[in-house]
Amino acid sequence: MSTAFTLKNRQPVLADTISSSLLTDTVLVIAAAALVGLLAQVSIPLGFTPVPLTGQTLGVLLVGSALGMYRGVIAMALYVAAGLAGVPWFSAHSGGWHVVSTPNFGYLVGFIVAAGLCGMLASRGADRTVLRSIPEMIAGNVVIYAFGVTWLAHDLHVGIGTALHLGMTPFIWGDAIKIVIASLILPATWKLVTHFRGDAK
Repeated sequence: MSTAFTLKNRQPVLADTISSSLLTDTVLVIAAAALVGLLAQVSIPLGFTPVPLTGQTLGVLLVGSALGMYRGVIAMALYVAAGLAGVPWFSAHSGGWHVVSTPNFGYLVGFIVAAGLCGMLASRGADRTVLRSIPEMIAGNVVIYAFGVTWLAHDLHVGIGTALHLGMTPFIWGDAIKIVIASLILPATWKLVTHFRGDAK
């Protein structure tokens, strides 16, 4: 287990079951950033809001939980930094420093914090069962909304009510579906891991 990314006195996260070196951790971080970039291309623009419906948040929740707090934060920081540097893997193949001045930038910052939160909760066993995973995923989504809606209100010079209408309300049902998907995938993956390792609990 890599000492660089391990939370002491915490339960292992999924990445800990396969990571045994800094090289492996690096590969996992890059792959996780690429996964979120890929899911960002599942993008449906909505005519009444500048914020598109994307698959990014599903990726963020899975990445944070599977990689743990440190690796999750680094993966999402890499995703954001590389996108701002010009890698076109934000929604709709966008990228570049100009994204900082768009209404959507707050969500990207929220991804980093949400991945860290989900990773921390996963290291305490929150990803082991569906019932424990759901609150973890909700918490991650709340963080993303908090950063995203706040920045949107600032960028568009609108009140919080309008910002919520543009940046949260249209996405609640879609995010609820993504929460359920993530909350099913993680415990199921743990069952497979423990089965093949022969230490099912």
